[in-house]
Amino acid sequence: MGQPLRVREHGFSLIEMMVAMAVGLVVMAGAMQLFSRAMSATWTVSQKSEMQQDFRAAANLLTQDISLAGSGLSNANIALPSGTGTAPVYGCDQTPKCWINGTAVAYPTQTSSGTIYYMYGLIPGYQLGPTINGVKTDVITSVYTDSTLSIANCYTIALASNGLSATFTKPSTIPTACALPTNVTAIQNLNDPVVGLTPGDLLWVKATSVSSSGVASTRQAVAEVTSITGSGSTYTVNFATGDALKINQPTAATGGLKALYGTSMVVSATRLMVVSYYLDNTTLPGTPRLVRQVSGHTPVPVAENVVALQFNYNLYNSGAAVVYADGGLSEGLTPNQITAVNILHLSIRSQVKGTVGYQGMDLQTTISGRNLTFTNSYPL
Repeated sequence: MGQPLRVREHGFSLIEMMVAMAVGLVVMAGAMQLFSRAMSATWTVSQKSEMQQDFRAAANLLTQDISLAGSGLSNANIALPSGTGTAPVYGCDQTPKCWINGTAVAYPTQTSSGTIYYMYGLIPGYQLGPTINGVKTDVITSVYTDSTLSIANCYTIALASNGLSATFTKPSTIPTACALPTNVTAIQNLNDPVVGLTPGDLLWVKATSVSSSGVASTRQAVAEVTSITGSGSTYTVNFATGDALKINQPTAATGGLKALYGTSMVVSATRLMVVSYYLDNTTLPGTPRLVRQVSGHTPVPVAENVVALQFNYNLYNSGAAVVYADGGLSEGLTPNQITAVNILHLSIRSQVKGTVGYQGMDLQTTISGRNLTFTNSYPL
């Protein structure tokens, strides 16, 4: 009977195990590095995509509002209340709080016949915004009429003698001169939950009288809505003093709503959109954001991490086209001479700093407001 076969089983030696572990660690390190790079690339792409989306939204809104500057105003510069020592302002809401660099901004003035405040279709705000990264930022305000609410020539309006309210009556049939918004078939209620008047809205009120010789005369004023009551066909719109924008000043020597009151006056009103863009770095310190504020309403954020907002303006003065950073105010020129707006910097950066710094995008373009002053620079 033969001897049983003995097979000696050997395990890994210590040296073999150490070599295998070393090789495994090298492979794992390589895999981790590839994974880290992939995650970093994914994060970078995600950040860039979000930044591009915010940038596109900000640029589209800003250029759209600037291009509408002066629309419906017929090149009118609307005189605001003057002579009381209180300046009409923009940049405040109903809380009340003023937002433009923590304060309010007064409308520009003309001094040809006393200091009178004016509302223009486009209002520059040179270096009125906060300082970001050591650079002062600008503010820009576009003014145009709102066509989403059927007020003008649709309601019969009676002004109160004290200039603090007005009664709006909706007629049973649509007047011939009433222009309804697109796809609207009936005169809207003033308290409509979507497009109706709310506190903070601005109304451009015109009162026309005809003399015995048939000559028509029109006076105009701006009033801030502080409350609205009524329903159905009759509404009372109030313009109380102490409003956030300092527009309602019945004691003003000029520009006040009270001056429009009179007998045999035909009164019409249109809602104004006073749209301001500026940077805000108070809500989220260290994270400046571009905001859009309409009239006396609370500003709405448009894009985060916007770190620069600067403009200059093309003006037509004495037969020559000139560029001014402040819209020509330093030269005694008025905003109604502006022909185009140049966006010098609308700069946005990524939320998180990468290994080589922030990602960023910068818009530089020129916008010709369709309703601003136009002069043919190339006459035949």
